[in-house]
Parts: sequence; C-alpha cells; structure tokens
Amino acid sequence: MTTAPTVPDRWTADHIPDQTGRTIVVTGANSGLGYVTARELARHGAHVILTARNTGKGGAALDRLRGELPGAAVELRTLDLADLDSVRAFADALDAPVDVLVNNAGIMMPPRSLTKQGFEAQFGTNHLGHFALTGLLLERLRAGRDPRVVTVTSTLHKNGAIHFDDLDGARSYSPRGFYAQSKYANVLFALELDRRLRASAVPVRSVLAHPGYSATNLQSSGPTGLLRAILKVTNRLLAQDVETGALNQLYAATSPHARGGRFIGPDGRNEAKGHPTFVRPAASATDPETARRLWDLSERLTGVRYDFPRHPAGVVAVTPAV
Repeated sequence: MTTAPTVPDRWTADHIPDQTGRTIVVTGANSGLGYVTARELARHGAHVILTARNTGKGGAALDRLRGELPGAAVELRTLDLADLDSVRAFADALDAPVDVLVNNAGIMMPPRSLTKQGFEAQFGTNHLGHFALTGLLLERLRAGRDPRVVTVTSTLHKNGAIHFDDLDGARSYSPRGFYAQSKYANVLFALELDRRLRASAVPVRSVLAHPGYSATNLQSSGPTGLLRAILKVTNRLLAQDVETGALNQLYAATSPHARGGRFIGPDGRNEAKGHPTFVRPAASATDPETARRLWDLSERLTGVRYDFPRHPAGVVAVTPAV
C-alpha cells in the first residue's frame, strides 16, 4: 500500500517548479487571486494568458505585471464568462496547445441578475462559463505538457445545492445561497471531469482548489447594502492576504503531487487561512449521480458537448484520490 504524498509544510510560491515552455490561461487575472496566480506563474517562466472582461482593467493589470516582471511572457485577451459568445470567441482564437487552464474568475453575491443568455449571473459566470471554456479548450489541453484544469471553488460550497427546479432564482433568490450553488457546481464539475478523463484515459488532470477566506475585491464588487458593509469589516479583521490565498491554486496548477481529483485548500482552522494542504469536499458534492445530472444540463444550456475518446481497453477503473 502506497502512502499518499503530503504537501510540504508552509508551501510557498518559491516551491513552484520551473514553468518554462508552458502556456497557462488564467481567467479573471486582472486582480486578486487571478493576478497573483498569473504573476507567480510568469515569474517561474510560464507564458501566461491573462483574461479579463474589462479591457481597461485588464490592460492596467498587464502593465503592472510587466512593471513587476520586465521581460515576462504575458499577454492579455478579452473573455467575458457571462457571455457564451465571448467564451467561444476566446477559445476559437487560441491556436496552440494549452498546458494549464486556471478557472479562477467569478462573481460573488450580487443582487439577482441574468447573463446575456438568460442564466442567473453567478451560476452562469462561475459554473457555466467555465464549463463551456474547459470543453472548448479540451483538445488544446490534451496536446499540452502535463496538462491540467484547476477549478477554483469556495468553502461555501459546503452550504450549496443545485436548485434544478429554480436555477435562475426566479421563484426564490438569495445572493449567498446562489453563490453557494455556483461554488457547489464547481466541485461537482471538477470531480466529474476527473472521472470522465480517467475513464477515457485522457492524460489531463482535473484539480480543485479554494483560497479560504482571502481578502479580494469579490467582497466589495458584488454584494450591496448591509452584506457589503459586513464583508468589508470581516475582510479587514478575519481574512488572509491574497498572496497566501493564491497559493492553493498555484499548488494545484504546478505541483507534481496535485493529482486529478485532489482538492487543495488552506491548512488552518476551518480551512479559512493557511498554506496549501489536501482537503475534502462536502460529501454530497462527490455524488456521481448529481454530477452527471448537472453535467447533462450544462451541456444542454451551453451547447458545448465534451468529446471523450473511448479507451481501447474499455472503461478504466477509477481510483478516487486520497
């Protein structure tokens, strides 16, 4: 019996292996976790494609990064995950292998609104946009070197469920509840993607990560009213800095020990703060039947169907990650 690898104590960005020759896409890279992730990957030699829906903010982030890392191999491309037309256009414009896709972008707890295609904004952006993007880039990922998909979720997924009978919140909406739904969907998706990749013997890793409670602009750009005021205070008093929060997705994106199906989160109390370690998702989020139902629905809603090759030896036994 082999012993599962452990994360080195106090793993930091200094432990990132050389990323020279690798192309990495980071969604939502103009600020917060995405910016730090893009910067550290570029620092270690990767060609990083930053994405942003706002070209002005994206351009400012790119200038800042080039100022911090002169000569870094970085570029900016427009991507609005709340618009499936934008997702397709972005994917169509990539004509080279992709080694890592970091599904980082998201919105958090806004008043109810709909995406361009009519989906509840948090579910549409945080889950459906990334579901479509990953499917559209899967062939490019298969051509990559040690390719992987890193899906960033939240500890609030543990409070989530999929409202299959009210996905858009038309009957009952709460900002927090539908944020939890979108983050729960991220976990279901990443684990189901891992199962399907393994079953078809596609050498792409699907890895989950969450940043704990990290101080980012999500807490101020989405919520309104009293919720926004509360989060402003807790950000200042309770949250860890974004540099530490980003370590979890950096580990997932680069460590040889971040196998498919693993979940990386902070090692502190309640996974709120700390350095990367292996954590476990909510038990209900590991249910294959719920994941398959969400997968089928996501394919119908996005119009993106994943093409997994049939393994010549038949179905491959799937060993859950420890």
